[in-house]
Amino acid sequence: MQNPLSSSLLIKNIKIKIYRTITLAVVLYGCETWSLTMREERRLRVFENRVLRRIFGPRKDEVTGEWRKLHNEELSDMYSSPNVVRVIKLRMRLARLVARMGERKCAYGVLLGDLREGIHLEDPDIYGRGNIKMDVQEVEYGSMDWNDLAQDRDRWWVLVNAAMNLRVP
Repeated sequence: MQNPLSSSLLIKNIKIKIYRTITLAVVLYGCETWSLTMREERRLRVFENRVLRRIFGPRKDEVTGEWRKLHNEELSDMYSSPNVVRVIKLRMRLARLVARMGERKCAYGVLLGDLREGIHLEDPDIYGRGNIKMDVQEVEYGSMDWNDLAQDRDRWWVLVNAAMNLRVP
């Protein structure tokens, strides 16, 4: 992916579309079940900034006339889409919908890990519910069960908005 993103033959809009449709899709699929720690968030932001620097290239400094790398703030202004960490945190929106479906729906069982034989509570969190629990705890709703919290729409959106802004520049 390095050659098309740094190619001078493609315009920036095409490079951004390549990044969003191919690279970002692969990254999001790959980290779907991670427990997103601060370390992984930082690594994902570094990765995204590297890709964006390849897409937008260096800038000529107006004062010194020298070429320099773009700063992170400049990259986020130029990209104008939510960063990868913010996109991953959007999983909480889906979790509320699934939690409100109730136990009779298949998606609810998949989220809670009840449908597959041989998976026990001590097994790794392959469904991402640990991520949701972690986000709930980090915004200081730790004593409440996220499943119960999802039933109250107003409180859930307060939680989602707080989680979306956690450690995200």
